[in-house]
Amino acid sequence: MTLGEKLKEARKSAGLSQELLAEKLNISRSAVAKWETDKGIPDVENLKAIAQLLNVSIDYLLDDGQELNKIVIREAIDLSQYEGRKKVRKDKIVCQRYPHADIYRLISKEKLTKSEKVIDNAIGFLTNAPFGIPDFINGVKNIGKEFYLVNQGDKQFLVMVTDEFIESREFIQKIEKKKFEIGNWKFINCGLIKDKD
Repeated sequence: MTLGEKLKEARKSAGLSQELLAEKLNISRSAVAKWETDKGIPDVENLKAIAQLLNVSIDYLLDDGQELNKIVIREAIDLSQYEGRKKVRKDKIVCQRYPHADIYRLISKEKLTKSEKVIDNAIGFLTNAPFGIPDFINGVKNIGKEFYLVNQGDKQFLVMVTDEFIESREFIQKIEKKKFEIGNWKFINCGLIKDKD
């Protein structure tokens, strides 16, 4: 189960609607909806509050059988301070944030949910449309997100850079494989960023 699925199940078990949970956390209902559909992840303070409100542990919410993250840090960024194409500017931000680290660019792909797989198959069988429409939609939805694997000393981070923020997650266990999955994402390590300037 993903964090979103666990959150939804725990919320329903506690007898709370999305609106009520949002009210108790002093956030918007749309934030809860994003978390429950795995389109966003609560920050550390919200995770603590959710665990307390829903009477579950943080470990329960985060453990999906994959490597657990220690800390999630999100910082606002201003891409206009950097030159070059958007992807190059995002590379520069990561290199600036981790100047003495080995930084690997990742190709990412969001996994289809069960319902998206069913829709994809139905569209393919009922029409002449090619398979992969939900994949295409996910690709469009996630355009602008760049992912990096950062090795800094004995620590390893998964870093995501969007147009608005940089988000870093420290791993408990290092990832050594070229292809790996975390939560509802698949990643392929494309190699070290050579030029950190």
